[in-house]
Amino acid sequence: MSQQPSSSQTYDQARAAFQWAPPAQFNFARDVIDQWAMKDPAKLAIWWVDDHGHEQKRTFAEVRDRSCMLANALSAAGVKRGDTIVLMLGRNLEWWEIVTAGIRMGVVLSPGTTQLSPKDIAYRMNAAKAVAFITDAANAAKLDEVADQCPTLRARILVDGRRDGWTSYADLMQGASKDFTAADTAFTEDALCYFTSGTTGYPKMTMHGHGYGLAHQITGRFWLDLTPDDLHWNISDTGWAKAAYSSYFGPWNMGATLFVHHSPVFDPKKTLDLLSTYPITTLCGAPTVYRMVVLQDLSQYRFPHLRHCVGAGEPLNPEVIETWQRATGLVIRDGYGQTETVLVCGNHPSIEPRFGSMGKPMPGIEMAIIDEQGQPLPPDQEGDIAIRVKPRRAPGLFTDYRGDPDRYNACFLGDWYLTGDRGTVDADGYFWFVGRADDVILSAGYRIGPFEVESALIEHPAVAESAVVASPDALRGDVVKAFVVLAPGYTGSDALVVELQEHVKRVTAPYKYPRRIEFVESLPKTVSGKIRRVELRQREAGTG
Repeated sequence: MSQQPSSSQTYDQARAAFQWAPPAQFNFARDVIDQWAMKDPAKLAIWWVDDHGHEQKRTFAEVRDRSCMLANALSAAGVKRGDTIVLMLGRNLEWWEIVTAGIRMGVVLSPGTTQLSPKDIAYRMNAAKAVAFITDAANAAKLDEVADQCPTLRARILVDGRRDGWTSYADLMQGASKDFTAADTAFTEDALCYFTSGTTGYPKMTMHGHGYGLAHQITGRFWLDLTPDDLHWNISDTGWAKAAYSSYFGPWNMGATLFVHHSPVFDPKKTLDLLSTYPITTLCGAPTVYRMVVLQDLSQYRFPHLRHCVGAGEPLNPEVIETWQRATGLVIRDGYGQTETVLVCGNHPSIEPRFGSMGKPMPGIEMAIIDEQGQPLPPDQEGDIAIRVKPRRAPGLFTDYRGDPDRYNACFLGDWYLTGDRGTVDADGYFWFVGRADDVILSAGYRIGPFEVESALIEHPAVAESAVVASPDALRGDVVKAFVVLAPGYTGSDALVVELQEHVKRVTAPYKYPRRIEFVESLPKTVSGKIRRVELRQREAGTG
């Protein structure tokens, strides 16, 4: 594919010109990163900064060399093609080296947020049968707490410092060879395992093949609008698929340089300072990021290099887009994708954006709003947001929910993949998000299953029963709300709310905790005794 911005083509031209002819074998490290390294050994891949004034830069050639060294070191440590590695790091520079090494070796990488609890880690290690765990000193104790519950674990690797029972990343890399022949991985061979929350049960393993990286050409070119001349900043946790979209595959397909800000917390003022200080040309953030940024005094800042902004993870409020546009002259172009897909729908740079809309299907993607029989609905009728998978499978679609064929098969209806979201499409082909078809909560870009929060709550002696739903919130889109029936002898209070919130943070990842708790006498249920979350959700949304 040519490297000019997609904005040099009209939307219709881009769709007409796009061809998807996936090769039988593909390895992103070999076929993309190494190619950029050979084309220009000085081409910058990463520009990394932290909160303490430290900066580091890596060229594509350095990413190639260091990933080859790590691939050799991991191989020597007994990690082999097809094994699974759980990777729990923040925006450490090593994250990019590890992902590249894993792809190069043909191992399966399972990235996770640093907010995971020991219980979460044990679940993921065992579900994925992972042989290695890589993290930093701040999180190593979490694995140590449950390591005896993880029988497949063979290697613990620490990217910083030393710890008993752990192998130092620096020691691994010491003396390792830069020569490594990349695995000739099949296009459909497992490469990534993302744990994604569902309505019931614990998170499921969403599997992507090696071809997923190539399919993110769609993301990098047609939504992020990138070229080798861009410095692209994606404000995202490395534990989510959004990092694959916009912090790895999308930009590096296009030869763009990644700007990485390594910080434990998001600070809107610091974000604006960085945008005005560094020559960042393109910006990607969750709607919550933009909502927090526009609350600042934007008149104090100038962004001389910024030319293109996008948002994804949940619908972006039109008011936020308008505020940002007034301050910068730039429109935040909303996009839509899932852990299971690449960016499938968005406000392409050449189309007139409709604020609040998901935009139009990306080149290579055919979408529709369908009814319960799998038939496309006319404009402005609500139905299931679906992606066509027959006669040709959509580029970048996940390959499996590992170990759960029933759930995987339930995602397909006739010629369509069901996203699990509801929406409409207008007469001009713009798609509009209405909401989840199930009870999964989308909050500040995080996907949270109610079952996980309810399971954590029920472990507290004060809780007899609970139901967890989404509750609208101006900043985060939705937040987690718990309706709690107390056990005998307990009385609802502000102190108990805080106690329950802290309990959930300890038991499961902190981002899942209920920001709102309401004590109730009983929960609405079906005749068979199943909790009717839909009734509570509608009440929260003001529709019930």
